[in-house]
Amino acid sequence: MRGLKKKRRIQVIALAAIALAVSTALIGYAMRDGINFFRAPSQVMAEPPGPTETFRIGGLVEEGSLIRGQGETITFRVTDGGASVPVAYTGVLPDLFGEGEGMVGTGRYIDGVFQATEILARHDETYMPKEVIDALKDQGVYVDPDAGVDG
Repeated sequence: MRGLKKKRRIQVIALAAIALAVSTALIGYAMRDGINFFRAPSQVMAEPPGPTETFRIGGLVEEGSLIRGQGETITFRVTDGGASVPVAYTGVLPDLFGEGEGMVGTGRYIDGVFQATEILARHDETYMPKEVIDALKDQGVYVDPDAGVDG
């Protein structure tokens, strides 16, 4: 009887370990396309990612670079002050999107152009994503508008 309990306990532990390994593998498989790393334009130009890698890029829309084409494709350049990357996007841009404004795009870097599948613009005049602020600070471009303000 004692040997049967020990055998059953080992079977339960082995089954639990297998279930844990399978569930971890399924979660990893499900998230493979859901994880997008953020890169600043300077990072993209220094080490261009492969054309199959989906990532996020963010910075400021470069002044004078926004071109609305004949069709639905819009081209512009995104910069962090150290480098700028050409972006092509087909679709409707957010209302607050414009030159000199912060943006984050998701897509792939193909043949020297970031092909965006999604463009996000800041949702009010004061908000900017943390990743974009950090990238701009690294290049010495961003100055905190609240710096020196007593509150």
